[in-house]
Amino acid sequence: MKPLLLHAHTSGPNPYKVGILLENLKIPYEVKLWEFGDGENGLKGPVFTKINENGRVPALEDPNTGVVSWESGAVINYILRNYDKSYTLQPGPAASEQDRVDAEKWIFFLVSTLGPFMGQVNWFVHFNSVKNDDARQRYEVQSYRCFGLLEAQLKKSGGKSILPAGFSAVDCHFYPWVNLSKFAQLDISNYPLIQSWLKTVGERSDVKAAYKKIPEAEHAESKQSKV
Repeated sequence: MKPLLLHAHTSGPNPYKVGILLENLKIPYEVKLWEFGDGENGLKGPVFTKINENGRVPALEDPNTGVVSWESGAVINYILRNYDKSYTLQPGPAASEQDRVDAEKWIFFLVSTLGPFMGQVNWFVHFNSVKNDDARQRYEVQSYRCFGLLEAQLKKSGGKSILPAGFSAVDCHFYPWVNLSKFAQLDISNYPLIQSWLKTVGERSDVKAAYKKIPEAEHAESKQSKV
């Protein structure tokens, strides 16, 4: 089996979702890191936008099938369909329709709600050139609301996993985002189960491996670096 190629950037959470999944399923993969900007090695540049016209990571190239995927949800769904044949990280054929819906609804909640809200908090805390406390407060309030929902869900497993059945692709989706709470200056001290879950998931070997491999990967070269 040829290794898959994961396109990533070290500062964003979404490539780490995919890395954790690949590590868990023991799928061989390589990582290429890209920079922000529109240069030859930039996410908005002419080279990368041939892979993902939206100019964002993750993107995944699979030389075994010729399939190119982007958007973390689509990438993870592709991997699950094609490589999780034993249903290690997703509901299997014997699962109930409720089990399937539960997995899907939490994934969609992350990609449509919690992730974007936390992303906006990060923007207004670290990157917006003009201070805007009203906007920051709005997204902080919504992030904490989401944390409350996650805390309640984690009660079903005693803080071990988001779905009561155990670690799954849902945890792969959530961990890299919730793990950024400190960077976003969001206080999770009132959410003991989230704290416990972060510690438990963060100590997993597949999670550690992904967080080691991605930052140490080779960077895409620019024309200047080749001179």
